[in-house]
Amino acid sequence: MPKLTGKQARHLRALGHKLKPAVMVGKEAVTEQLVVVCKEQLAAHELIKVKILEGCPQDRKEVAAELAQQTGASVAQILGRTLLLYLPSPERLITLP
Repeated sequence: MPKLTGKQARHLRALGHKLKPAVMVGKEAVTEQLVVVCKEQLAAHELIKVKILEGCPQDRKEVAAELAQQTGASVAQILGRTLLLYLPSPERLITLP
């Protein structure tokens, strides 16, 4: 999982502001299928928004840490029940400062 600088995290948060949630975490919390979907979305978009629904039994920080660890992504932001995950692809769709 790549470590983001403050400047990079701010840049990603600005880009992620307009995104719609690509993945939703529900009452089953982080499952193998959810991790697969996150990996697919990260491969396609590099930056994804994840929404944690009210029924999720896990804490938002636990969900963020687990998804980041299992997908190899970095957590760019945790805001309320929404996460921003970033995983650079070989094509580099997003240029970081």
